[in-house]
Amino acid sequence: MPDGAATVLDVKGLKTIFRTRSGEVHAVNSVSFDLKPGELLGVVGESGSGKSVTMMSLIGLLPSPPAEVRDGQVLFDELDLLKCTEEQLRAVRGARIGFIFQDPMTSLNPVFNVGFQIMEPLRKHMGMDKKRAADRAVELLELVGIPDARRRLRDYPHQFSGGMRQRVMIAIALACDPKVLIADEPTTALDVTIQAQIIELIKELREKLGMAIVWITHDLGVIAGIADRVLVMYGGQVVEHAPVKELFANPQHPYTRALLETIPHVRGERAARLNVIEGQPPIMHAPPAACPFSARCPVSFDRCTQENPPRYPVGNGHDVACFWDPATGEPRHA
Repeated sequence: MPDGAATVLDVKGLKTIFRTRSGEVHAVNSVSFDLKPGELLGVVGESGSGKSVTMMSLIGLLPSPPAEVRDGQVLFDELDLLKCTEEQLRAVRGARIGFIFQDPMTSLNPVFNVGFQIMEPLRKHMGMDKKRAADRAVELLELVGIPDARRRLRDYPHQFSGGMRQRVMIAIALACDPKVLIADEPTTALDVTIQAQIIELIKELREKLGMAIVWITHDLGVIAGIADRVLVMYGGQVVEHAPVKELFANPQHPYTRALLETIPHVRGERAARLNVIEGQPPIMHAPPAACPFSARCPVSFDRCTQENPPRYPVGNGHDVACFWDPATGEPRHA
């Protein structure tokens, strides 16, 4: 994606909390990023790092209560989505912003056939009659690689395999030609062969349709092959942001380095022992007053436990929220 390209989505200072019996949980803490037309932004981090909650906050998919988007701005098509009415959001969701969920078996309605579920957004958002919607649904199933598409419109979700259900979810998400597609760990529940097929399908559709994609995952290996840029999240905030090649060649945050070291690899004829990140992610019962990774960080020092670092620019399109400079092996002087 060329520098200076227009921005299709611009998120600034997003904050989301959950009210629980034990108090507020600050799940998203001042997250900012943008997305350009046609690019794929990878969002990575452990479970609980705030990836899915961030993206669901953008388009009002979190139940309220207990969730509350407390602050921020989400600019899309000259709208601030956080200030939109529910009616305005419904016009955006599924039409201009598509969403693929983790588990297609729980996301697809088991009592309706897949044809009805693909046709519903076409009739609601695009104003198609039943015949035109059915024809378009066949085109979409063929686009995502489901054979004998017209006959399969009558089938129910339980009659499809896991990989085919995920393809149906992708067809629904693409039905209204969205500008942005958010894919929330779309290959997590699938075996390795089907994962590879879905990833290749998304890459082909991106090239063919030119939409921007946010791909949420905990798997850096997947991101390496498909993303243009990467956001690394921890403790509900962005700790590193970089072009994908730069991130792998020059990771700056200790958490990013630890994630990269957990990728399985083979040395010689035997698989190397898997690395793990010791400790557990924090439960944020208060806004972060210190670096959220400091308790697990091998280079943490006093300042890390007293202040939450800002995002320092460290290269072209590369920034990191860390007081430690791995290039010098000393704290940053900024």
